[in-house]
Amino acid sequence: MPKMNMLQAINNALDIAMAEDDKVLCFGEDVGVFGGVFRATSNLQEKYGRERCFNTPLVEQGIIGFANGLAAQGSVPVAEIQFADYIFPAFDQIVNETAKFRFRSGDLFNVGGLTIRTPYGGGISGGLYHSQSPEAYFAHTPGLKVVVPRNPYQAKGLLLSAIRDPDPVIFFEPKRLYRASVGEVPEEDFQLPIGEAEVIKEGTDITVLGWGAQMEVIDKAVELAEKVGISCEVIDLRSILPWDEDTVVESVLKTGRLLITHEAPRTGGFAGEIAATIQERCFLYLESPIERVTGLDTPFPLTLEKEYLPDHLKIFEAIKASVAF
Repeated sequence: MPKMNMLQAINNALDIAMAEDDKVLCFGEDVGVFGGVFRATSNLQEKYGRERCFNTPLVEQGIIGFANGLAAQGSVPVAEIQFADYIFPAFDQIVNETAKFRFRSGDLFNVGGLTIRTPYGGGISGGLYHSQSPEAYFAHTPGLKVVVPRNPYQAKGLLLSAIRDPDPVIFFEPKRLYRASVGEVPEEDFQLPIGEAEVIKEGTDITVLGWGAQMEVIDKAVELAEKVGISCEVIDLRSILPWDEDTVVESVLKTGRLLITHEAPRTGGFAGEIAATIQERCFLYLESPIERVTGLDTPFPLTLEKEYLPDHLKIFEAIKASVAF
């Protein structure tokens, strides 16, 4: 298999989807000739024409409103929001229109063909407006699916699934891994299931759970933990909405401990939802309180980004504290 970075894998998935189905359209700010600010849509306009890959005005509410209209009429739009931080002007369109279209009409019409791609998270010294992780806002919205890949292989397979899914999907791409994460990716078409977590590594002492860019950080923390004799089971959630309760429960029933990590702030972060569910279903099996290693309850800083992010050392210390409880 050829090696690709995450951007190349995403571009490859878009290319396959557009080649297969003339109804697939890609649009957003600077996605045309420029190929997007990160170049995820490079060469797509050249290959498929301006009718199917085109620039929009710099108005996120308009991008998603336009996408809703296209999807309601049978197109398969893949709308790009240039940074996840800029998705908030489109929040009303996403939570009140995209998520509810089929319910308000009794499924006479829907926008299930819509996929929203957007890069999220820190690691590029982007400061307050280019580093946020807003997945928890959308996890509170029935009618959406929320997906976060961790590497190029996952990005291609999950994006193709998202584009073909009968429900609208928000696809958060970990921008700090765009070029840093490289791996083998099949050239051919393939899909990975939405709503199923993946057990990356089996262990017996503690379950360590994350998604997206945090999976790389978890790997480093687990390596440190195993050097001091702690056996870690590692799970990539992959889908925030719906999330795979059963896989996590099965793991925690075995290990008796759970650590959840994400870049978003602690208060209201999705780790809290997971923790509540696991204590409901695994209470009598827990050997220690569920640990959360997250971003801080502050606006995302610029010069103090390393202090803000939940790194491998913070996770390692939390693993040790959980096991020693």
